[in-house]
Amino acid sequence: MKLRLFFFFFLILGFLSFSQITPDRFIVHKVKKKETLYSLSKIYNISIETIKEYNPLIDKIGLKRKMKLQIPFFKNKLSIEDKPVLVNYKRHIVKPKETKWRIAYEYGLKISELEKINPEIVSGLKIGQQILLPSGKDTVINNFQNELNYYQVKSNENLSLISQKIGISTDSIISYNPILINSQPEEQTILKIPTQFNGNFDVKDGLLYERISLKDSFFSNNYLQLVCFLPFKIKEIEFDSVEKTNTKLSRRNLHTISADFYFGMEMAKEFCDSLGIKTKIKVIDTQNDLSVINEKISSVNWNGINAIIGPLIPKNFDFFSKNRRISDIPIISPLSTKEIDGDKNIFQSVSRLKRLRKVMINYIKNEIDSTQNLVIITDSMNFKIAKEFQKLSTKSHFVESEIGGFVIPELIDSLLVDSLKNQVIFESQDLGLAANVTSLLNSQVGKEREVQLFSSLRTAIYDNVNISRKHLGNIKFTYLNDNFPRETNERQKFKDRFLNKYGNYPSKESYRAYDVTLDVILRLAYQNKIFSDKIEETNYIENKFKYLPDDGGGYSNFGYYILQNKDYEIIEIKK
Repeated sequence: MKLRLFFFFFLILGFLSFSQITPDRFIVHKVKKKETLYSLSKIYNISIETIKEYNPLIDKIGLKRKMKLQIPFFKNKLSIEDKPVLVNYKRHIVKPKETKWRIAYEYGLKISELEKINPEIVSGLKIGQQILLPSGKDTVINNFQNELNYYQVKSNENLSLISQKIGISTDSIISYNPILINSQPEEQTILKIPTQFNGNFDVKDGLLYERISLKDSFFSNNYLQLVCFLPFKIKEIEFDSVEKTNTKLSRRNLHTISADFYFGMEMAKEFCDSLGIKTKIKVIDTQNDLSVINEKISSVNWNGINAIIGPLIPKNFDFFSKNRRISDIPIISPLSTKEIDGDKNIFQSVSRLKRLRKVMINYIKNEIDSTQNLVIITDSMNFKIAKEFQKLSTKSHFVESEIGGFVIPELIDSLLVDSLKNQVIFESQDLGLAANVTSLLNSQVGKEREVQLFSSLRTAIYDNVNISRKHLGNIKFTYLNDNFPRETNERQKFKDRFLNKYGNYPSKESYRAYDVTLDVILRLAYQNKIFSDKIEETNYIENKFKYLPDDGGGYSNFGYYILQNKDYEIIEIKK
């Protein structure tokens, strides 16, 4: 009898020790392409056997794509480990654009673990380099998703701190990273982050990097003197006639552009004053007259002047910048996209259109998937560039607009398909044709038909009321721009201060003036010069600045944004 009781007691203990505790709830997971039981166990931090236990169909038919699994969630989860798997390694040749973090992420490794396997990559990866990676059908754990950004967890960071830095709720982070349901993120863990949340970060190859902020730097120069040349043309304003003055200042002209620029510049000066950088800005009215500019050059004492902003007009800027008296002072061209004559002290702060278009052409070529459906639409003016894109796929469809600036709806309908992603490249700066094409493409979008529109050159026509922002969002219009007017806390604070000070909201010239002036002052205060290898790129409300030596002399801004319309919003996507 005692022996029977002993065995009964032993069986009860065995049952209790090997049985699972009851899950608190379940998560429904829809199996995606290339996912395996091993990768799912790593994502949800549970064993393969546990997944099978709550999904018995797996043992009968195996793991299938689109299968819906019940994933148990345990608040006080017992640590359950699968039997250790003997890992074999394969040789992998590093491809262009591959990074350590992305390779490590895809194979479920930390960067330190990848470096331990391949100590030769500690100093960096090289294209064509051979490295070792785990081999076998279950070794690729995470698929890189181009529509997301990624964040690498740093030492002593928890979920709350990460959510504050990026500006995203903890619940959102957990929903994209189910592994965090039961635990805090470990150092070097790579987290998925929706693209609309990037805090004070830049995105490089999909990974979020904290920006270098000159605002938080140590300043070696706390007193600066700037000169700014603006074409106010004060003499043309009849101040004795209130009616005529109001009429003139209500229109967009050199008077109002100069005034708006001046207001933005003053806002930047005030902000720098609050940082302890005392700045004196002497503003000169050029009257848009070369003889006046020449006279002012002679009358100004240039000793101690740290930088010059302007003149705004390209021909005036070229004339002014050639004067030998100012050849050692940095001169910044603030608004024009036209090429200016370069010299060692010249800084073109607006990226050149030709350069931007070349960058976007290369971006489009890299993004186009030759296995999908490619349609190219162009007018005669852009025919040569469009023909370059035709080489991307032997099965591409080429459409030239009709006389009168339109395309035939039935033709576009016949070229778009349901079975593949439709990638459309549109090359035209004609407003009528752009309105016609974007409207037609939007009408083709549906549950079974996906369309993405690219253009190598986005001009102001897309801001016209005849082109629907909703349509652009539906067709995921993707383009390059030198500025990004996104709504941020910094932008809202600037708008509020501007409204309080000047009684109106800032114009695009005011934003531009603020960013350009702030960047110039902070660079000079930080290192007493505009260009430096120490500063890669700076970001402000709408603009970024990355000055590099130009082939024609001087320095040009190589900063830009790759943007995409999404619904009614505009988001920044990966370069």
